[in-house]
Amino acid sequence: MSGHTHDDIDWADRLAQLRMADALDAEALAPVARRLLEGVAGRPTVVDVGCGAGGMSVLFARELARAGGGTVVLVDATPELLAEAQHAVSAAAGDTVQVVGQAGDLADHGLAARVPAADLVWAAGVVHHVGDQQAALRTLAGLLRPGGVLAIAEGGLELRCLPWELGVGRPGLEHRLHAARAEWFIRMRAGITGSIAMPYGWTRALREAGLEDVESFGALIDHPMPGSDLLREYVVHRIGWLADWAGEWLDADDRDAVATLTDPGSPHFLGHRDDLYLFGAKAIHCGRSR
Repeated sequence: MSGHTHDDIDWADRLAQLRMADALDAEALAPVARRLLEGVAGRPTVVDVGCGAGGMSVLFARELARAGGGTVVLVDATPELLAEAQHAVSAAAGDTVQVVGQAGDLADHGLAARVPAADLVWAAGVVHHVGDQQAALRTLAGLLRPGGVLAIAEGGLELRCLPWELGVGRPGLEHRLHAARAEWFIRMRAGITGSIAMPYGWTRALREAGLEDVESFGALIDHPMPGSDLLREYVVHRIGWLADWAGEWLDADDRDAVATLTDPGSPHFLGHRDDLYLFGAKAIHCGRSR
């Protein structure tokens, strides 16, 4: 399928979930967009590598429009996501912000030749899908103008959304789903062509990529109970997605519980509950080019 990339994930198939996540994350990430663009003079160029459905670049475009304009360059290897992002960001950009779409993959070391020099490069949940993560950070840093900022969103606190007991299956299902996903992630990383271990944290990796003034900060995702219809729909997608990707590390009882919880015809369907929530944190790591 056209949505598959070098990590063998069909990202186009996840478009609906990405849209919902963008909507739920917007309130927490709007201050991040503002913080990253503070002090950037003139009409900045922002490059969003692995833009997904475009949620973060919508926030960048709004900030640029408030500050007098600029350019947002959207980069993604999945045509369906790139088209969605261009539509969403163009709708938010206004007349003073130019929106450019560029097909591209972070694993391509020639990416810098296809995008303009940037005042801010953003990459969220992208670097860990590239075999050589340190090389990927050097590629991203190479997109910057002198004094430009590279910001990546990697790690943080895993999202929680379910009560401990659900009335079906054993208590603690969500904890086991996260543990199973960690096992899936290890195998995913090992299976990427050219996968190289990076046995240190993201701030050191940014310094190794030649950046200075390196720092990390967090963005809290907090949607308390009872949650909105959008949140309930997202939780149903998320729990099904976790089980689909990591189901082989779950026992039969947990797989049966997930099937029941995500079945609209079941009395235990998550979409009918009023006690779902969303709580977690995104970690943002950034540094400045010399």
